[in-house]
Amino acid sequence: MRRRNVVVVLAVGLMVAFAASLALGSVNIPLSEIVTILLGGEPARESWRTIILNFRLTKAITAGLAGAALGVSGLIMQTLFRNPLADPYVLGISSGASLGVALVVLAAGSTGLTLLSGLGLVGDFALILAAITGAAAVLVIVMLAARRVASTMTLLILGLMFGYATGALVSLLIHFSIAERVQAYVNWTFGSFGGVTWSQMPFLGGAVIIGLGGAVLSSKPLNALLLGDAYARSMGLNIRAARARLILSAAILAGAVTAFCGPIGFLGIAVPHVCRGLLRTSDHRTLLPATIIFGAILALLADIIAQTPGTTTVLPLNAITALFGAPIVVSVILRRRTTEGTFAS
Repeated sequence: MRRRNVVVVLAVGLMVAFAASLALGSVNIPLSEIVTILLGGEPARESWRTIILNFRLTKAITAGLAGAALGVSGLIMQTLFRNPLADPYVLGISSGASLGVALVVLAAGSTGLTLLSGLGLVGDFALILAAITGAAAVLVIVMLAARRVASTMTLLILGLMFGYATGALVSLLIHFSIAERVQAYVNWTFGSFGGVTWSQMPFLGGAVIIGLGGAVLSSKPLNALLLGDAYARSMGLNIRAARARLILSAAILAGAVTAFCGPIGFLGIAVPHVCRGLLRTSDHRTLLPATIIFGAILALLADIIAQTPGTTTVLPLNAITALFGAPIVVSVILRRRTTEGTFAS
């Protein structure tokens, strides 16, 4: 009953966060006017309709999808590696997706104001495919290394090294690019939910839905893997096939978000831990829906803060997510060290 209540509260919180994302910004719009606009009515000011339909609604939907995707991707990797510090950013998955995006952008010769604008339908397909491929490639390498490395801390260091290596390749590509592309790429690395258009939304939404669907359908294998490979085999689970499906789901989720929103950090590592604490369970049948909802909430809140309501200032999104996520990571590390010290004594 308690877990059901927590999920209900999270669902209500998601609706409140979504409404706040539409209402708050450089121009504050009353909720009654937002409802009128969404229902097709005539608002008090015509400019409000443009702001809501052309900018804030797409941004709010993108934030919700991205937060849910990164949260679930982090949950999958924490379970696969049985490591509470695993997430797309720390293990270099986002860096792999970034390399894929950089390759496509430079090959396409995009000189627009953003990396996504002007590429068209073919560009959207190429962008998301390249990001997913890059994310999957790094994740497979990390998984192969996990078979040879016993220490989880060593594995995390390897993941960081993979991230540095892909980052170095991106730096080389940027070095030979023109100034406009360099500036566009730097802006993209800050992260933003505001660059996705209605024409691009089906690609982002479709990829996220596919990735989330694969994760939800794998809730039982995730529970089995959480208890170790030996237990999973005793339950009749094909570990290699299950891991392949989960790797693909995590790569799709992290790759799609990175392609359209940039490399968003800390959401993937923070959201699963908060949900475990709220629900007091490791059962993925309950954790997955809670992670989807809370990930969307946290992404929406981060975007609202980044927009600094009432002003025209826009803060880097990754700076805001770091302010949310870093304290959670620190608390996880300290709690693990305290636990290890207790066991040792």
